[in-house]
Amino acid sequence: MRTSSRRYPVTDGTAADGIRGTAHGTAPVPLSVLDLVTVGAGRTATDALRTGVELSQLAESRGYHRYWVAEHHSMPGVASSSPAVILAHLAAHTERIRLGSGGVMLPNHAPLVIAEQFGTLEALAPGRVDLGLGRAPGTDGATAAALRRTERLHEGADDFPQQLMELTRFLDDDFPDGHPYRRIHAVPGPVQATSPGGVQSPHRPPLWLLGSSGFSARLAGTLGLPFAFAHHFSAQNTVPALDLYRETFRPSEVLAEPYALIGVAALATDEEKEARRQVLAAALNMVRLRTGRPGLVPTPEEAEAYEFSPMEREFVDSWNANVIHGTADEVVSGLDDLQKRTGADELMLTANAHGGDVRVRSYELIADAYGLPKAPAA
Repeated sequence: MRTSSRRYPVTDGTAADGIRGTAHGTAPVPLSVLDLVTVGAGRTATDALRTGVELSQLAESRGYHRYWVAEHHSMPGVASSSPAVILAHLAAHTERIRLGSGGVMLPNHAPLVIAEQFGTLEALAPGRVDLGLGRAPGTDGATAAALRRTERLHEGADDFPQQLMELTRFLDDDFPDGHPYRRIHAVPGPVQATSPGGVQSPHRPPLWLLGSSGFSARLAGTLGLPFAFAHHFSAQNTVPALDLYRETFRPSEVLAEPYALIGVAALATDEEKEARRQVLAAALNMVRLRTGRPGLVPTPEEAEAYEFSPMEREFVDSWNANVIHGTADEVVSGLDDLQKRTGADELMLTANAHGGDVRVRSYELIADAYGLPKAPAA
């Protein structure tokens, strides 16, 4: 797959400036946030989205590098079906933190639509938008078929490299002469600079490839793109995928060296017992999702009263073994160990809990434990 020759028009620095973060305090690598916009029992989507604003502002003030939201569909407990809409809302409430998708599921959409959406986001928040892309549907097969208006779902995943190339060309407005899309332009986008009086924006959202297996790891490496791995739900594949990414990496205009972040389920609370209660509730939510009963995130009280079957209990134990939880010091120790084991260049933390206040508090505790900076009071 050929990549564009002019993908990142920049006026200063390099394309990697929008990718590589800076570690603060005693954190081994930059820390970031993945917000699944979870909705707890007794709460509304409005509550979850308000928590997102509060959390993004906290993350910005404490030196977290980026804030991503992920595309999910037909899940009552996850209110992130429209990442571009959420990111526009967050852009209006923040000033510096990078905002992005972790990710947009490209086969669900026409590449032109994604180029238009993220061109608009880039115009709203210049120089701080990431476009992370995945090839999974982000939902069950029936919902994916409704989204894509086709039953040929496997073909959509197989076409991902071609879709990625098409999206890249729309973002760069560089389809070759003779191509059927040569006269089609994603707006906002580079075509505006070629119009009378037009001025070229110095920014373009960096592309990231997301994955939970080796496919996207290899593709990201081959194209010289940054890679994000979903350690939070595919921990057994993390090291092999990162090794494959680094082994196949080819320097590009985007990156001279590999850059990989991993999504990590991490929850810090003031007391260890409370962390166990919260992750049990999140695990019960996953049990229901995996058995075709998706719902709102249950309360810790509901989870404690629930009678898990032996098979469910086995799943919960396995799931929670990959959730770094406890007091802030315990979480920091776990994060440090994970980073050493994987060599990840960035840790993107996702805190799954019933209440938004618990999630916000977790990021605050982790920031304090690592000695991340505090923005001066206004």
